Amino acid sequence: MQGDLLAEIDPRPFQVQLMQAEGQRAKDEATLKNARVDLARYTVLVQEDSISRQQLDTQAATVNQLEASVKSDQAQIESAKLNLTYSRITAPITGTIGLRLVDTGNMVHATDPNGLLVITQIQPITVVFTITADQLPQVLPQTKAGRQLPVDAYDRDLKNKLATGSVLAIDNQIDQTTGTVKIKAIFPNENLALFSNQFVNARLLVNTLSGVVLVPTAAIQRSPQSTFAYVVKPDASVEMRNVEVQVTQGMTPWSAAGSRRERPSSPTAWTSCSRA
Repeated sequence: MQGDLLAEIDPRPFQVQLMQAEGQRAKDEATLKNARVDLARYTVLVQEDSISRQQLDTQAATVNQLEASVKSDQAQIESAKLNLTYSRITAPITGTIGLRLVDTGNMVHATDPNGLLVITQIQPITVVFTITADQLPQVLPQTKAGRQLPVDAYDRDLKNKLATGSVLAIDNQIDQTTGTVKIKAIFPNENLALFSNQFVNARLLVNTLSGVVLVPTAAIQRSPQSTFAYVVKPDASVEMRNVEVQVTQGMTPWSAAGSRRERPSSPTAWTSCSRA
C-alpha cells in the first residue's frame, strides 16, 4: 500500500546531525536573549546620556546578527529532519513489489542505478496494442466525440477473456515500418487477471452493427459479378442470395443482406502480441 515502509537506512548519522543543529540553536538563543537584555539596558542609559549612541547601535546590530544566526540554526534543524526522513523508504504508490535488489548490510548510494526494489502498479493497469493505419479513421471520430471505447483483453489462444477496460490514449504518430498506430487502454484489473509485461490479445469495439448475419468464411462464395451465399429456405430448398460482406474477423465475416438475426457488436481490431 502507498506509504508502507519498504526499507530503512541507518538513521544514526542523521540523528547526530539533528542533535548538533538543535544544540547550536539553543546556544545561539541563549546568546540572543542576553544581547536583548543588554540592548534594553543600553536604551535606558542612552536616554540618561550615560553611554554613547554608538554603543547602542552596535548592540542593536549584534541582536540582529544573533537573530539571523538563530534562523540559520532552524534551517539546519529542518535540513537534518529532512535527511532523517530519507532514511525511511516508503511506497510512493500502491502496487506489487518485485524481488529486492539489495540485502541487509549492502552499501547503498544515492547514485546507484538499480535502486532498492521495483514497485509495479497493477490496479489499474494499462495495455498497449496496435491497430493498422487503415482502421484509424474508424477510431478517431469516436474518441473525439468523447466516447469511451471498450477494450477486452484475451489470453494467447483468444479463448478466455481476462479483463475489460477502455481506451485511454492514442499515439500521435504511425509507425512507418509496420503501418500501425499504438493505443493504450486502461483496465481496473480488480480480479488481478492482468500482470505486468503479460502478453495478451486486445479486442477493441469501435461500432455496433445492427441487422447483420454472422456466417463462416467458407459459406461466402464469389463470382465475377457478386459475392453470394447459399441459403436454406424453410421448405428445405436452397437458393443463391447475393450478400455484402462488411467486416471480416478471422474466419468469420459479417453479412448485411438477407439478415434474420442480429449480432450485437463486431470486433474491429486485434493484436497478435500486446503487453499488460
